[in-house]
Amino acid sequence: MNIPAQTVKSLLSQANVKSKFEEILRERANAFTANLAVMVNNNADLLKCDPMTVISAAVVAASLDLPIDPNLGLAHIVPYGDKAQFQIGYKGFIQLAMRSGQYSRIGVTEIYTGQLIDENPLTGEYVFDFKAKKDDNAIGWAAYFKLVNGFEKTLYWPVEKIKKHGLRFSQTYKKGFGRWKDDFDAMASKTVLKALLSKWGILSTEMQNAVKFDQGVVKSVEMQEVEYIDNDPIAAAFDEAPAKGKRIVTEGGEK
Repeated sequence: MNIPAQTVKSLLSQANVKSKFEEILRERANAFTANLAVMVNNNADLLKCDPMTVISAAVVAASLDLPIDPNLGLAHIVPYGDKAQFQIGYKGFIQLAMRSGQYSRIGVTEIYTGQLIDENPLTGEYVFDFKAKKDDNAIGWAAYFKLVNGFEKTLYWPVEKIKKHGLRFSQTYKKGFGRWKDDFDAMASKTVLKALLSKWGILSTEMQNAVKFDQGVVKSVEMQEVEYIDNDPIAAAFDEAPAKGKRIVTEGGEK
């Protein structure tokens, strides 16, 4: 007797999976899972992925209360071979930061030729003149936040550093495909903003989970077990050397 292969649609009909989304999202669960089913059905690459990795990535997005509609740019479920990764967009990081109630201002933007006036590498202070734009060539990206207690911080990365960072941490970018290739602007914005928040921001529980699960294949949400098969986001957030090979991190540490 052949047992039918599980699909995302069949998993979503199971009582334990339905109850998990209902526990997290309550009355919004049906709309979220319906959107998930449509999104997967319209993506041939996601249909080829292990359906449990798709469901687990969706559970993380739900637990962070971030919609997975790719047009919104808040959170994404991205196919990588036969597995699906959870990825958070730069807009998702902004949402999580603002929810903490600790930020009065936050943003990230491209910096064009002529706009960077001065920088002090010791203090990390920058002077920009946004009216001095000379052309449409982005020379870098800058992220900024100000906390309600008055502390503020700016981080600027030139485009060469961003590209080097992407090639260092993303195997898909090295091979010429994936989100780094398809939407460099969004990935550049995310990279600089994530680095800023990881080093100097308020790391709420939600933010810590976002950094941990970002760009990973979620093995277990409850045990906080995640496998990084392409990009090592924890090392990447601090621009450190990426771990060699696949890395699995659990609540109890790395293994």
